[in-house]
Formats: sequence, structure tokens, C-alpha cells
Amino acid sequence: MNKSNTTSAKERIILGLDPGTSIMGYGVIQTTGQKMKILQFGVIHLSKYATHELKLQKIFERVSSIIEEYNPDFVALEAPFFGKNVQSMLKLGRAQGVAMAAALAREIPITEYAPRKVKQSVTGNGNASKEQVASMLKVILSFEETPKLLDATDALAVAVCHHFQAGAAPAKSGKGWQAFLRENPGRVK
Repeated sequence: MNKSNTTSAKERIILGLDPGTSIMGYGVIQTTGQKMKILQFGVIHLSKYATHELKLQKIFERVSSIIEEYNPDFVALEAPFFGKNVQSMLKLGRAQGVAMAAALAREIPITEYAPRKVKQSVTGNGNASKEQVASMLKVILSFEETPKLLDATDALAVAVCHHFQAGAAPAKSGKGWQAFLRENPGRVK
């Protein structure tokens, strides 16, 4: 790649979230053109809080602090899968909503991805296991140690999925194709 292409590549920060009511994964990546690097990833432990309301408060506070620290251009969330337990789905939806509210309070664009879409994007297989996703991320993002809780790598996968989706660049400007073409001259020939 010549120097003019590398200097014109815009740097973006993507926060990926894997919502949960016991453990919530998060992953922050920085992208420059097609290059990606991890800034941070981990989990928010929520099972130690007694009430659902307290868990929601902690989700909002922790996601807000991650946003404050990394100032992401985009937030990508894994959409809840549909289960049979209505109460669990309701609680998971609330957790996702609170995380979204933290991003919306800072006017950060949000995109949701189905779990199958995230797995397909990272591994090429929409039915991949959490372990397969983590293994592929180790290759893509060049890190060595897999965390004990795969919710962290799931969140990284959501951020990587967002990067791989061509729609990431125009969502920030909100001005459509003309702005996309101006901001990404090397992507369209």
C-alpha cells in the first residue's frame, strides 16, 4: 500500500458489547483502514448485585465509563437471541437497552447484530462455537491468551463484525453515499 492510502485511512474506535445480566462482555478496537488493534476487552461482573435494578445501574455506569475513556465512534451490540424464558428475555432486553442508553446519551451511533451474523463475520460459520470465535479472533487481532470468560471475546467479535460490515463508515456522517465517497476514496474505484 502506498503512503497516500495509509495517511488517508481514517482512524475509528468501535465498542462491541455482548449484553448479559450476570456477565456483560465488552471489547474496544481501533481501526485504521483494514487494520485492527485491540484497545481493551473484558467483562462486567453483575451477579454480585442483589437486584436487577442495581445490575442495570452498574451496566449504565460501566458502559458510560468505557465510552468516556475510549470515546468510540460506533457502538455495536449483539442482539439477544430468542429464548423460551420470557423473564430472561425481558431482563436481557433491559440490559441491552441500558447499554444503548449510555451510548445514546453521547450521541454515538448504535448497530445491532444477530449472534449468527457475528459468528459468520468472524469465522465464516454462523454456527461456530464461542471457542471457535475466540480462536479466530486470536488470529485476526494477534493476541495470545484467551480470557477465562468468553463473553469478552464475544464482545470483541461484535466490534470486529461491525468493522467488517461496509456500513460502518457512512453511519457516523449520516450524509449518505456522497460523504462516504469523500471520506473513503480508496474503497471505491
